[in-house]
Amino acid sequence: MSMNTATDNIVGILVVVAIFVLLALPSLVGLARDRHIDRQLRTAQQADGATRVRPAITAQDVTRAA
Repeated sequence: MSMNTATDNIVGILVVVAIFVLLALPSLVGLARDRHIDRQLRTAQQADGATRVRPAITAQDVTRAA
């Protein structure tokens, strides 16, 4: 009787872990894909020498344009 309970517990734990993995997998795949795209963009910026930063628009610029 004790062995059957232990087996049931192990099977239950494995089912819960499997469901958790199935639920978390799409998020983890998306995160990995985003990181890959970020790396590609960073590499492209460095290759182009496009490290220029666009200046922020200030309130003076807005009033001057109006």
